[in-house]
Amino acid sequence: MAPEALLEREQDGDSRTLLVLDVRTPQEFAAGHVPGAVNLPHDQIQARLGEIADARDRDVIVYCRSGRRADLALDFLGMHGFRKLWHLRGDYLAWEAADRPVAREPAAGGTSPSLAHP
Repeated sequence: MAPEALLEREQDGDSRTLLVLDVRTPQEFAAGHVPGAVNLPHDQIQARLGEIADARDRDVIVYCRSGRRADLALDFLGMHGFRKLWHLRGDYLAWEAADRPVAREPAAGGTSPSLAHP
């Protein structure tokens, strides 16, 4: 998915049907991430799959720094019933290079906003 399309969906208030998943490390996430993204490191997805199980029917946009970890996460999610999967084109490097909005602080008490959505 192109960064422009993601921005449009965020601006349209589409957060209840959209999950933006950052699969980088908590340290990378804290240093800068796509606003509204939740951090679930790719090497923890199997153990924490239940935290995002309610997103199986939503569009899930996955990104990492440059693509490898996102591809691994997308493969795993696809094998576990997630059907509306998107890979953020160019990942975080392209997002940042395009001078898109970046959030730099972790949520209070953790490294990401809650994975639970209304």
